[in-house]
Amino acid sequence: MSNIVKKHTISSELAQKMVNAAVAKARELGVTENVAILDDGGNLKAFSRMDGTPIPTIEMAQNKAYTALFGVSTQDFFNFIQGDPSLLAGVPTLARMAAWGGGFPIEVDGEIVGAVGVSGAPTVQNDVDCARAALAVVSDEVQVA
Repeated sequence: MSNIVKKHTISSELAQKMVNAAVAKARELGVTENVAILDDGGNLKAFSRMDGTPIPTIEMAQNKAYTALFGVSTQDFFNFIQGDPSLLAGVPTLARMAAWGGGFPIEVDGEIVGAVGVSGAPTVQNDVDCARAALAVVSDEVQVA
């Protein structure tokens, strides 16, 4: 069956643990966040909106995760496009793209199995810190072959 491709994706259980870790970090920082975990196909796997988090940042969190499916953090994605005026003008017009910090791919054994996006805090650094807390769960929970 050479025409069939085997791939891996994040489980709903791991996605929920990641959300919980990001929310815990947000509480530690004293901020509120939306946390979105997507599977490798860009589908929502787990989500949380902390009380008081601005409504527009719901979509922003999901878009950060979607953009991170390119295989780079959303901050690195911005750094890549900022030097090219055509990319800087064109990429933001695409649906589901976000080019500011808070989105990261979830990579296991060299394969992207999903992505995390966090948005809502007063600073992008808060978003990044909460997303990194979510990513830390992956290495604790996944046994790489």
